[in-house]
Amino acid sequence: STPISYHGLAITPLVLKTFFPYFWKDAWYLANLVRILLKLVLRRRRKPLFLVLDRFLEQSVAHADRPFIVFENKTYSYLDTDRRSNKIANALQRHSTLRPGDTVALFMGNEPAFIFTWLALAKLGCPVAFLNHNIRSRSLLHCFNCCSAKLLIAAEELQEAVEEVLPSLREQGVCVYLMTKQCDTPGVEGFSDQVEEASDTPLPQALRSDITFKSPAVYIYTSGTTGLPKAAVITQNRLLVALAVLDSTGITPGDVIYLNLPLYHTAGFLIGFIGSIETGSTIILRRKFSASQFWDDCRKYNVTVVQYIGEVLRYLCNTPKRDNDREHKVRLAIGNGVRAEIWKEFLNRFGNIYVREFYASTEGNVGLINYTGKIGAVGRVNYLHRKLFPYALIKYDTERDEPIRDSTGLCVEAPKDETGLLVCKITNITPFVGYANSQQTEKKRLRDVFQKGDLYFNSGDLLKIGQDNFIYFQDRVGDTFRWKGENVATTEVADILTLIDFVQEANVYGVQVPGNEGRIGMAAVTLKGGEQFDGNKTFSHVASYLPAYARPRFIRIQNAVEMTGTFKQMKVRLVEEGFDPAGITDPLYILQERNQSYTPLTGQIYGSIVAGIIKL
Repeated sequence: STPISYHGLAITPLVLKTFFPYFWKDAWYLANLVRILLKLVLRRRRKPLFLVLDRFLEQSVAHADRPFIVFENKTYSYLDTDRRSNKIANALQRHSTLRPGDTVALFMGNEPAFIFTWLALAKLGCPVAFLNHNIRSRSLLHCFNCCSAKLLIAAEELQEAVEEVLPSLREQGVCVYLMTKQCDTPGVEGFSDQVEEASDTPLPQALRSDITFKSPAVYIYTSGTTGLPKAAVITQNRLLVALAVLDSTGITPGDVIYLNLPLYHTAGFLIGFIGSIETGSTIILRRKFSASQFWDDCRKYNVTVVQYIGEVLRYLCNTPKRDNDREHKVRLAIGNGVRAEIWKEFLNRFGNIYVREFYASTEGNVGLINYTGKIGAVGRVNYLHRKLFPYALIKYDTERDEPIRDSTGLCVEAPKDETGLLVCKITNITPFVGYANSQQTEKKRLRDVFQKGDLYFNSGDLLKIGQDNFIYFQDRVGDTFRWKGENVATTEVADILTLIDFVQEANVYGVQVPGNEGRIGMAAVTLKGGEQFDGNKTFSHVASYLPAYARPRFIRIQNAVEMTGTFKQMKVRLVEEGFDPAGITDPLYILQERNQSYTPLTGQIYGSIVAGIIKL
């Protein structure tokens, strides 16, 4: 019997590979999840309270001379960073009336001062609201007012933007500090001199004695693809959890992380910056993303880990091919929002880079990660993960914009291979803190999902679980529209349009047509440099790839697709503008079945559609 058992042992790996192809990866993920949870539980038990700041202080003692931030040929070690932040904190203590618990708004681009200032405010026990440095006037005031900040700290180059809203700020009695030597504008103080003169002695821990895990640590504004940004509350607990993101992907102190995404947003701050504090890695910080300089930077600084969001990998694939495309040390790309065909193209062109696509939202209480590298998926169903994070996909009516409920008034779970709305139960392990505005928070809460009285977080995202237990992102609710009784997923249609050789980018949305139910498809496209729009070619392409109801009826040619600060496409204004040639200066085209082409949309044709003479 002995040979048989040996034979059985020998055949086990083969059986596992054939019938359970992801067995080892699933096992590794489970072990990793348990390790991270244990670390979190032990940290949460520490007295006094152990915060992200304390992890940074540990690193600055253990690895004082290790480079932490490299920015425009200047290097700051962990110790330099600690001392710089002490100087800012001491200057604030001396010159301002700031008390622990007071919120401060930070209005600054990607530069080391952003990180130093955040650490300084954390040392003072103050929550920080990150203002997008691209916003101005009404939007800037809206964001500032969301979190009742007592003080605004702004970068020198944002002086004009600050002066624009200064009358309102002064009316509210807000102090404004500008990171410059001196400032002659009444109501704005130059702050750099005070910082230079300040001591770099550590701040007493007592300043943070009132902080709990539920205290707000930062306010991050969600990107506003659907209107004015909302301030999501990130608690100290959430920040502590964020420490695990890079650690869980096997990143080590020897890794060099390229951070070119905005620090005012989740990906740059929570994953790039906070994640690096845990692993003790080095951050190569850039002011902003540049597709043309991306790989040269990676080579120059021996970057091993890059981040992406939204369309970033597409931009990299759109750069002219070079002989040295595969000459780099990048081994891992971590992010979310890459489409399957771009993912493939990225790997083919730039080499064997491990892409860690994940799903998460700034304010959400559930995250998924594709730890197997399967192209196109955002995650995989895992028993333990699902026990801890009780998420589900429920059937959703895109026309009425609400979950489908059965005769008892409860939601219905979507079967495999069917798109459903992602919801996650609100529990102690998966709290939903929400926004600074309680009405906005309430809108994201969903009650009576599987039992009367239960409470879930509504992600607003449509996902699908395949037969193989992989999870795929489908669309945002509201980015899916119904036409002729069929659901049209905008991202799928956009993917198909970008396969046309003269199309650079496509932004697909639904527009209302008088006298018609639902919305009809429209696409705003940008053309590749020097290319012309070809209506015949476009028609034959969409006709061969898409069912009639999903083909964009109208096409609008734009010089550039409008993006939010985090490279998500803006749709709201496009939807509002519709397809009226009288109100749109961009060239417009209409799909003509008869001519098998897209032809110019004239005022006369538009009039006939509105009058119901031309049936769509």
